[in-house]
Amino acid sequence: MGILVDEHSRILVQGITGQEGSFHARACRAYGTQVVAGVTPGKGGQLFDEEVPVFDSVAEAVKETGADVSLIFVPPPFAADAIVESADAGVPLIACITEGIPVQDMVKVGRYLQDMPTRLIGPNCPGLINPGARCKIGIMPGDIHLPGRVGVVSRSGTLTYEAVGQLTDLDIGQSSCVGIGGDPIIGSSFVDVLRLFQEDPETDLVVFIGEIGGTMEQEAAAYIEEEFTKPLCALIVGATAPPGKRMGHAGAIITGESARAESKIQALREAGATIIPTPADIGSTAQKVLTGG
Repeated sequence: MGILVDEHSRILVQGITGQEGSFHARACRAYGTQVVAGVTPGKGGQLFDEEVPVFDSVAEAVKETGADVSLIFVPPPFAADAIVESADAGVPLIACITEGIPVQDMVKVGRYLQDMPTRLIGPNCPGLINPGARCKIGIMPGDIHLPGRVGVVSRSGTLTYEAVGQLTDLDIGQSSCVGIGGDPIIGSSFVDVLRLFQEDPETDLVVFIGEIGGTMEQEAAAYIEEEFTKPLCALIVGATAPPGKRMGHAGAIITGESARAESKIQALREAGATIIPTPADIGSTAQKVLTGG
């Protein structure tokens, strides 16, 4: 079953005629995803790969194709407007891959989406995938995924791929994998995704990958302790990062005691999570929890 997307999801790609958008739109289609439309202002009426219609606006694309997911590959200065355009068109799920969107822009987007029935994944994320449904909304390599019953949620795109690779090598399939993004302000939090995994009858265990910066992991720990009933393996990276220095992601910066890896690990351990010692132990730790070893 998985979460958020399935074989019926109909995807439009904003920025489909650009270099990144076209490359990943083709990869999504090759995986099996229903890419039904593209949006590039000024290029409406064209066909992408001789099959996918391109529209000047998201509203047109939704009206003509029934698209219900937007995948955004729009340059940072224009990405916030692209998110708002999809929300205004009634798209219920948006995945924004764009990195480098100004924080001030995302503050405005966050406020704008508060009272709207739209879920945003990202920005600065790899997107999401449901291997069983052959539906890939993002930039992750589809061939490393295996259908199964383990959910993956991560702030890091690269570590999402690493986790999936290790799980697949051990013949442990995934129900869905979601990269929530590494910026200080993102659409969906760990708690938002964990709630979906909690409700998914085909997810038996969750692999959770957090990092230094912010308090999202502590908020997730509180939710896990109070409501989450499934086993969860957690990895927190960035333990050796010096205070005040940003490490990779814009949100990965230690700005207080709660932002440190040690504080996050302690909170998750106390909530009942099984702590993954190092990135190399993701698969083996999940296997032990699944088998009761």
